Amino acid sequence: MGVSDSPDLVLGPILRYVDTHQATVWVETDRACTVEVSTSTGSTGSEPTWGIGGHHFAIVVLDGLPAASLVDYRVELRSDEQTASCWPPEDVRAVFRTADPDGDVGISFGSCRRGDTYDDESLQRIGADALVGLARRVRTEAPAHWPDLLLLLGDQVYADDPSPEILRQLHTHRAANPETTAALGDEVADEICDFEEYTWLYRESWGTPKVRALMASVPSCMILDDHDLRDDWNSSADWRRTVTVTDWWPRRVVGAFTSYWIYQHLGNLSPTELAADPIYAAVRAAPDDVAREKILADFSLRADAEPDSTRWSYVRDLGHTRLIMIDSRCSRDLTPERRAMLDVAEWEWLRTVTLETDARHILFGTSLPYLMLPALHHLEQWNEAVAQGAWGPRASKVGERLRLELDLEHWAAFDNSFRDMAGLVSELTARATPPASVVWLSGDVHCSYVAEAQLTEKATPQTALYQLTMSPFRNPLERPIRVVNRIAIRKPMVGLMRRLSRRAHVPETPMTWQATAGPWFDNGVMSLTITGERLLIRVEHAFVAPDRSQRLSQTHTGELTR
Repeated sequence: MGVSDSPDLVLGPILRYVDTHQATVWVETDRACTVEVSTSTGSTGSEPTWGIGGHHFAIVVLDGLPAASLVDYRVELRSDEQTASCWPPEDVRAVFRTADPDGDVGISFGSCRRGDTYDDESLQRIGADALVGLARRVRTEAPAHWPDLLLLLGDQVYADDPSPEILRQLHTHRAANPETTAALGDEVADEICDFEEYTWLYRESWGTPKVRALMASVPSCMILDDHDLRDDWNSSADWRRTVTVTDWWPRRVVGAFTSYWIYQHLGNLSPTELAADPIYAAVRAAPDDVAREKILADFSLRADAEPDSTRWSYVRDLGHTRLIMIDSRCSRDLTPERRAMLDVAEWEWLRTVTLETDARHILFGTSLPYLMLPALHHLEQWNEAVAQGAWGPRASKVGERLRLELDLEHWAAFDNSFRDMAGLVSELTARATPPASVVWLSGDVHCSYVAEAQLTEKATPQTALYQLTMSPFRNPLERPIRVVNRIAIRKPMVGLMRRLSRRAHVPETPMTWQATAGPWFDNGVMSLTITGERLLIRVEHAFVAPDRSQRLSQTHTGELTR
């Protein structure tokens, strides 16, 4: 923190939306002030902070930037007492690139990142941090080689499994507030439950110097997944019936969605979308923190109870590429007889934004892989069919329990939605000028792989279909489950699971696929570069060097062919 009389940054700056001529910069400050961002191009932006729960935030819009240019910038905080120059520090160059409408597009992506410290015990327990490794690479490379986008595909924070450091802070906080502890009960004594506690997670995760510098220079997109709220969130109607009746659930929902809206969602929006967002307008116009807390609490509870009341999904256009980020967690329809990954409103939105574009490359960002490793896909299909009653009511109850215990809740476990997506891809590839590629970018499963796909009903020689899955950034899978994933790509196991799903009367899948690289299990990051019609991938894994620095080592490179 800075001198007591001058405002200071708590978190950020985080570069969020960037296109050819605009950018947004998100910050959290330690007090009310005006945030001013000035650039080397002459473009400036200014925004007063707004507060909630004693925290202060602003997202500053920069306009009139030159396309395909390097832009240096500074952040200053102004209050009645003083002006403080807060970014960049002496050893960091604050610079970003605006988009080149006809240039290559580079995206680095992954998911599942714990915010634990980097002491010897943490490095031994959960390994090196891939984002720190990426930050090191970015700092040593020319800006022309930086990713155009950092894509965070879920589990940016672990509300249900905080680090040992956060856990100690949580216990101290709860001890000082015994009425809160009594109201929450023992079930969530070691879990994050309100907005204040969520702010600790974000500060821990994004506040380390190297990650902070990375996020200040590379634009980022984000989407939520279960650990942003709780493990297996919205996996089934049974899960909701069990959890949502607890005394602690409303408090958790308000903390989770309020913090997600502030720390992640606002930065996903373009300046035009920000200006049109009614909740953002209401928050900025509210007279005080209490009024803002009420606005966001009501919004959060409504978003949980009525998923079609809000939309977390969004679109980013990057030159000739359209990235469609799909909320595959909150917008589900969990009614057993019509179970769907996306409810009717969300699916119609997805169809519209997919079919309205003539982009050469369509990227679907979904935290949960669309194409699982093949044997696991058939297992999840079988499980859903049994849970739906294919083997009778008694087996149905067992199937529903297995769904929860084994985390069988990916696209394959929502077969209606899996087939709808395949149908959408079929429409795209049937066009007179089909896209050069359709690619799903995902995380969640704590292993990484590349899978090539083909529609079963027709060949798609003009369109490459691929699933790219990368996780974790930093949260490795237990070794026994790694064995299961390795087996899941072997033909005998794939055949066995396929026959099992047919026994439950599951129709043949409308798509076939196979893993062409992987699976890998170490902490890492995957990068996709789109250059004209070509798609190039690079897989890197994190390691701790002898000098204890956290770095990336290249594991795999390749071209996604048609």
